[in-house]
Amino acid sequence: MDYFLNALPAPILISLAVVILLALIFWPEKNKRYPPVAGTVLHQLANRRTLHHYHTELACKHKTYRILDFFNFKYGVYTSDPANVEHILKTNFGNYGKGSYVYNLLTDIIGDGIFGVDGEKWRHQRKASSSQFSTKVLRDFSSDILKTTAIKLSGIIHEAASCDKSIEIQDLFMKSTLDSIVSFLIGIDLDTMSGTNNEEEGTQFGDAFDDANGVTLYRLVDIFWRIKRIFNIGTEAVIKKNVKVMDTFIYNLINRKIETLHKSEQDDGQPLKRRDFISKLLEAKETDLKYLRDMVLSFILAGKDTTASALSWFFYMMCKYPHIQKKVADEVREATGLNNTSSDDEVVANLTEEALSKMQYLHAALNETLRLYPTVPMDVRVCFSNDTWPDGFSVKKGELVVYQLYSMGRMRYIWGDDAEEFRPERWFDENGNFQEESPFKFIAFNAGPRTCLGRDYSYLQMKILSAALLNKYIFKLSDEKKVVKYKTMVTLHISRGLHVHAFPRV
Repeated sequence: MDYFLNALPAPILISLAVVILLALIFWPEKNKRYPPVAGTVLHQLANRRTLHHYHTELACKHKTYRILDFFNFKYGVYTSDPANVEHILKTNFGNYGKGSYVYNLLTDIIGDGIFGVDGEKWRHQRKASSSQFSTKVLRDFSSDILKTTAIKLSGIIHEAASCDKSIEIQDLFMKSTLDSIVSFLIGIDLDTMSGTNNEEEGTQFGDAFDDANGVTLYRLVDIFWRIKRIFNIGTEAVIKKNVKVMDTFIYNLINRKIETLHKSEQDDGQPLKRRDFISKLLEAKETDLKYLRDMVLSFILAGKDTTASALSWFFYMMCKYPHIQKKVADEVREATGLNNTSSDDEVVANLTEEALSKMQYLHAALNETLRLYPTVPMDVRVCFSNDTWPDGFSVKKGELVVYQLYSMGRMRYIWGDDAEEFRPERWFDENGNFQEESPFKFIAFNAGPRTCLGRDYSYLQMKILSAALLNKYIFKLSDEKKVVKYKTMVTLHISRGLHVHAFPRV
């Protein structure tokens, strides 16, 4: 035997060793049932521009399946089964987390921010953040910010409509949500929408953020990303460059806030009324700038990109289905008691908590948008110890677990034969009453202990901006024949933006 092995060329010996290693790793255990292998990371790489379509095609064949990652010597387990999702996010929550694998994917961007950590770091940040997203804060503080943003946005739309100018509305939503979330978190009005001195700074941050967002997802299928990071080449050089832009932006904002607070105390002897998030953290003696940076950047990710993405897809759906757009606009007018002759200030002033609560069809249309175009199209966890899911399939310790929000919204066994149709009416019962779905079926805001803290903030922002615009304007696609596509990123942006025309609603 030794003579036989010694006689083999080195390349063959190496290949034989790799095969034996793979067999040991991937050989199934007895009495265990594993999901079918539906593809490899090379298939994902080949389909990277339409990655969510590719995963949806696989999910139509298998509710749960595996992707072979032979470069990292493990499988990725993908599921669109709500029962499995509930098991991962709630029933056996402690066995699934971000782990070192996901942490390493994200840490260059968000550091130790809440979306990339587990354990005590996650609990501490969630506790520190929860009060800022309470109902009272949302009602009193954030609604004022969002209404101010809505007035500015409506003014820009009015100007474009007056001269029949095309609007890239996704870009406007990105700027408006950035302005809102920075005001909410730091208490500083960037006013990037109005073309002030902050516009270029905000635009640079947004562009850097988007580039880093896209490249981060690419790490899942790029086996050489760690090597690229060491030598600062290729996509990893792009991340490093963009993170530098993002850091400069965030640290400048935090330092501006600290200076403002110190100046107020020195001039008046009394601190400013601390309503924003950073002020409250500073008051609680959280002075580590890196910690503040990671927290702020994480919540900008949650409050800017996700809401802007949802609004962009929502207005795309409104353009595709003008009869639904009209129905939403009619509901807004009925709830506010206003018409198209009302000023922007009057419209926004009448978007009270009571009026917004009456806009059930708007809420349903937003949910229907998020069902088909979830802002985070897939989410990942790491399995910490061997487990068996409700569908009977087993997963191994260390395997990457992916639940597929984009695919789940298109599964007929979950939503019926019309799953791929945009139909807000599905959110009402036979008596016409709005009905919530299980958060493990409609998982746009996550579920279980990690349920999105900003859920109510996001709905409030989407409703205020949508109602303010649809009350006064009809929106149409600038090019009705153009096929709108998504850009494969951590969040689901519309590739090349959304170009629309606005017309006064009469």
